[in-house]
Amino acid sequence: MKAQINGIELAFSDEGRGQPIVFLHAFPLNRSMWNPQIQGLKNHFRIITIDLRGHGKSEAPMWRYSLDQFAEDTKNLLDHLGIAKAAFVGLSMGGYILFTLYRKYPSLFKALVLADTRATADTPEAKVTRFSMAQIAYKRGSGTIADLMLPKLLGPTSLEHRRNLVEQLRHMITTNEISGIVGDLMAMEERPDSTPLLRNLKIPTLVIVGEEDLASPLEEVQDMAKHIPGAKFTIIPKAGHVSNLEQPELFNQSIQEFLGK
Repeated sequence: MKAQINGIELAFSDEGRGQPIVFLHAFPLNRSMWNPQIQGLKNHFRIITIDLRGHGKSEAPMWRYSLDQFAEDTKNLLDHLGIAKAAFVGLSMGGYILFTLYRKYPSLFKALVLADTRATADTPEAKVTRFSMAQIAYKRGSGTIADLMLPKLLGPTSLEHRRNLVEQLRHMITTNEISGIVGDLMAMEERPDSTPLLRNLKIPTLVIVGEEDLASPLEEVQDMAKHIPGAKFTIIPKAGHVSNLEQPELFNQSIQEFLGK
C-alpha cells in the first residue's frame, strides 16, 4: 500500500488485527526485513511496517534527510491510518528514529522495543566514516555499500551458514536509491545524544541485542537498557545486528511475551 505523506509517496504494509505494532527498519534496508515478524505475529497483533523515505518502494527525493523528517513521516502515516497509540519496534536506525519520535510525540507510545541500537551520538571518527561511505555510495553505487555493510549487519554464524540471508540483504541494499542511502548517512551523522532521554522513558520498554552484534556491541546495549526504568533486556544467541532475521522465532517470542504482559 502507498499513501501521500509529507509531499512524497510512502509505501507501507498493514496486516493482522488487534494491538498495533509499528516496525521501523535499519539502514540501508527496507520494510521487507520485517517479513518474519509479519508472518509470526499478525495472528495476534496489527502489524504496520514502513518503507522509510529513500527506501524500498517509497519515494527517494534528492534532498536533505533527517531523523525529525523520518519521525514526522511516521506520525503522519499513523494519522492517515487512524492510529492514535501503538507499540513501536525500531532496529538500529529505526531505534534512532524512535528516540526522536518519543521526544516529539510521547503520547503515541504504548510500549517500546529497541533492537540492536544505541542511544549515543556518533563519535568524531564515526562521523568521518559516514561521510566516507556517502562518497563511496555516490561514486561507486549501492553494490559497494552492500559489500561494506553485510559483515556489519550479520553475525559470523549467519555469514558462514545463511547464504540465502546474505543474498536477501544484498538485494534490499542494492535496490535502494543512492539518494536514500546518502540521506540516511546525513541523518544518522547529525543525530543527538539520546542518553539523557533514557531515564525519562515512561513506557514499558524491551531492549534486544544479538549476541554477535558488532555494530551495536552487547555491552553497550546492555548499559543502555540499565538506564531505562524497568526495561527488560534480552540477548538473542547466534545473531548479529539484524537479530530479527537471523533468529526470527526467538525475536518474535520476545516481542509476543513482552507485549502480552
